[in-house]
Amino acid sequence: MPLNTQNVVLKISAGLPKQFPADPLPQIAFSGRSNVGKSSLINSLLNRKSLARVSSAPGKTITINFYEVDRKLYLVDLPGYGFAKRSPEDKKKWSALTDGYFTQNKNIDRLSAVIQLLDSRIPPTADDEMMLEFLHQTGLPYLVVATKVDKLNATERKKNLEALRAHPLIAQVPLIPFSSLKGEGKEELWRAMLRQTKLQ
Repeated sequence: MPLNTQNVVLKISAGLPKQFPADPLPQIAFSGRSNVGKSSLINSLLNRKSLARVSSAPGKTITINFYEVDRKLYLVDLPGYGFAKRSPEDKKKWSALTDGYFTQNKNIDRLSAVIQLLDSRIPPTADDEMMLEFLHQTGLPYLVVATKVDKLNATERKKNLEALRAHPLIAQVPLIPFSSLKGEGKEELWRAMLRQTKLQ
């Protein structure tokens, strides 16, 4: 791998678009609903246990976290959506910040891909489909990661992944089954991200 994943720093936890980093490194953004396993996936990719904080209260923090990998790439952790217990004020703040990433990001042209996370155990939620539709309409490159596949038996896995692959907003993009617990999908996801950023 052309990146040293031991050389990682949390560059900034941005609560406002004006705080987004200005240096023109390629960016890979991670999107998904609260408790889909986003922090666990990022920790798995970077071989860390707690670089990305796995919250016991999903949706608690509304920031965009920029992880600088080997001074060559940003992994961008977007705040999780669809958390039912959030106040209307918090939901508004989440929407404004996430929208700001796509509309007020000085380096949006450096966004190489969005990794859209879906829970493999359930069909895409209305919020998931809204995000997939947004990515599809904007023409942003994206791929889908089906998380928590280790929690499915063989029959469930086959059925659920086939249903995801048949979804009209997923059928045309790569779908990678992923298990943070077992490491499944990790190498395949890194290969896809490095292709998108042209770092390999």
